[in-house]
Amino acid sequence: MIEKNEVDSGEKAMILLQSLICYLREKNVLSRADIEELRERVEGRIADAETHLPCASSLATAAASEMRQLEQFCGKKYGSKHRHRVN
Repeated sequence: MIEKNEVDSGEKAMILLQSLICYLREKNVLSRADIEELRERVEGRIADAETHLPCASSLATAAASEMRQLEQFCGKKYGSKHRHRVN
């Protein structure tokens, strides 16, 4: 059994958030377009981190990478169409 001090609290939070996003997608509370929008917002934080909080740019990049992976996973598992982009 894993001792509670062996697991990083950031890792626990990430597991909870990923599970919650997948659960909400499974129940059709979140659409694929919602997840794409969330990914774009997370990626937008990279530029903000570089201009306002340079110490957090690596964290913002890591979060964006995780969000892209989660979006791909949800897209494969639950399907659905991408949102319609207006140019």
